Amino acid sequence: MSASDQQLVRELTDRARANGLQLTGQGGLLGRLTKMIVEGALEGEMDDHLGYAKHDPVGRDGGNSRNGYRAKTLLTEAGPVDVSVPRDRDGSFEPTIVAKRQRRLSGVEDLVISLSAKGLTTGEISAHLAEVYGAEVSKQTISTITDRVMEGLAAWQSRPLDPVYAVLFIDAIQVKIREGEVCNRPIYLALGVTADGERDVLGLWAGEHGDGEGAKYWLRVLTEIKNRGTNDVCMLVCDGLTGLPDAVSAVWDKTIVQTCIVHLLRNSFKYASKKDWGSVAKDLKPVYTAASEAEALDRFADFSSKWEKRYPAIIRLWTNAWAEFVPFLQFDREIRTVICTTNAIESINARLRRAVNARGHFPTEQAALKCLYLAIMSLDPTGRGRKRWTNRWKAALNAFDITFDGRLSAGRN
Repeated sequence: MSASDQQLVRELTDRARANGLQLTGQGGLLGRLTKMIVEGALEGEMDDHLGYAKHDPVGRDGGNSRNGYRAKTLLTEAGPVDVSVPRDRDGSFEPTIVAKRQRRLSGVEDLVISLSAKGLTTGEISAHLAEVYGAEVSKQTISTITDRVMEGLAAWQSRPLDPVYAVLFIDAIQVKIREGEVCNRPIYLALGVTADGERDVLGLWAGEHGDGEGAKYWLRVLTEIKNRGTNDVCMLVCDGLTGLPDAVSAVWDKTIVQTCIVHLLRNSFKYASKKDWGSVAKDLKPVYTAASEAEALDRFADFSSKWEKRYPAIIRLWTNAWAEFVPFLQFDREIRTVICTTNAIESINARLRRAVNARGHFPTEQAALKCLYLAIMSLDPTGRGRKRWTNRWKAALNAFDITFDGRLSAGRN
């Protein structure tokens, strides 16, 4: 902002303060400035449309000409603003800044979508706009604004995907949907790490009531991902679903399935008394930090000899998960660090659950998907999170390229 602009802003603010003028709301300073700017732009558009300025003698008896004004109330972030829209005699004037039948400036639509992404209902958004901006917006209008994102959801859900992903993290969250009666429905989510180290949410899929988080449904999801162009995934990280390795190999036969170590630890604690959690965690650490699978087996034997009599369920848990636990032991430290946990996708799920919990339950599946899609689109608005994520993956990607014999490099070509 130039010095002259800053001086003008100060003068306007001082004048408003001296006159007791409010900043926002009906008749506030921001509303008046918006009115001046919009009406000035409309006059400029009319000048361009007619080919001459207002009161210019060139326009006399020249055919089309100005024909007064019509009043319009615009909904803005500063509150309702009454503007005068110029008209022409033959009705051919089509303003751009405020199009015909437009009642909202674009910032308001962005605000409505942002509030909806945070889980607010249409009624809560309407009340918020009335309280903060003094604007009366019906629930139907708000619903109409947010419904427009469904077209974007459909395009996003069917967009072509990268040919190769370094890692695919998968998880599901439970959402309450009212269909006759309120019931839990799983919403499946897949997060891919691209060959350049960027994270990419690949889609949202709604399961049926009673599905749980099953390998059978994941087979359908992974098949769709492949049909959208993904021919190879180096590793897939999950929370230890029974039957998932077979489902993955049916889609990508070279993909290594890795169970989440953090989930294994959490599930282990479920079988142990709270007073033993510290000791159990300490004795399990040598297992998942071992330099090789052989060393991990030795450390697990030590763990079993100490805890099997007291907590046989923990021993059984690790034994059953061993095939999906050990793959990451063959990799170096850079790869281990980023694939040992599904925290990458769980951090996104935490944001999604926040939006879901704010709503309680949804009337339809589409309403639930719309809310979750808006929440995903509002992630990391500054881009700083994406930059930190990419930097964190640089060392791992170099190790991936060597470990997986150039399969990742193929995704960059």
